[in-house]
Amino acid sequence: MTLRINTWSGIIGVVFAFWVACFPQVQGQEAAHFNSVRLLTNKEAVLQIQGSNTFNYRIDVSNDLSNWLALATLRSSGVNQYTDSFAPYLSARSYRAAKVEGTNILTGDHLSTPEGPITFHPINHASLVLNWNGITIYSDPVNGSTPYKGLARADLILVTHSHGDHFDSATINSVTNTNAVIIAPQAVFNSLTTAQRKLARVMTNGAVTTFGDITIEAVPAYNLTSNFHPKGQGNGYVLTVGGRRIYISGDTEDVPEIRALTNIDVAFLCMNLPYTMSITKAVSTARQFEPAIVYPYHYQGYSSTDLNTFKRQVGTDLGIEVRLRPWY
Repeated sequence: MTLRINTWSGIIGVVFAFWVACFPQVQGQEAAHFNSVRLLTNKEAVLQIQGSNTFNYRIDVSNDLSNWLALATLRSSGVNQYTDSFAPYLSARSYRAAKVEGTNILTGDHLSTPEGPITFHPINHASLVLNWNGITIYSDPVNGSTPYKGLARADLILVTHSHGDHFDSATINSVTNTNAVIIAPQAVFNSLTTAQRKLARVMTNGAVTTFGDITIEAVPAYNLTSNFHPKGQGNGYVLTVGGRRIYISGDTEDVPEIRALTNIDVAFLCMNLPYTMSITKAVSTARQFEPAIVYPYHYQGYSSTDLNTFKRQVGTDLGIEVRLRPWY
């Protein structure tokens, strides 16, 4: 079943097709059932997919019914809902979905690259997991092994700074793969175990390193108006993965080094006072460096109304897609 939406006119067209024709079936996949699709007043598309609560379902998207890209993989709860926040920027959008079976499947949003999609999986607060071509990346893993149950162990771990909501040595032990690499600033390195230090590389602000085909740049992360995060003690990171640039802010205010970033495809941008940015500063920063996609995260204490304010104020005139995901 393929759904096609004319997003400009607001008319929803539903096109039924034989599944083998529109999505050739492969081993481990079955057709999923779209219950409904509706357009919000801002032209975002809300998809509802019916499926077994024992499986995962992947949604693919196409703008021309010829070239299909993975959009997201959902862990089914029976009736599943996904909001496509990029739909307003297109005249038409087509969707298809299939059941996905296997082990260590990482759910979340996908970003296409010439070498396969990147998957983004929020964990909690400032912690997230990424996967690309079998490489699993953990950013600021904390709170023990439970949040990571069923996920592949980390091949690469990024730690932004030493605060307890971003760094926990015991959690790193519980999620680290054999021969993993830990990227961290000096203050975090000093708190690693002897065994962990053997896996670690210290990155100072402005440093660049590589992990296989992934390039990692350390971006300064610090406060301008307080001393919660002194300059030089923490990093944000820009990862170049399959030609895509992904920025993870860590804890920072709207410092010049962030505003000067260029060609960012996906940004994870912190906001919560008094430790990081206000909504106003986060909006201003996003609109200045113009990531194609921005996820507000680390927003503990902010309500859904605050998040919608951020989204509304970022606006659509610069083509920035704001994705709101459940981090708490």
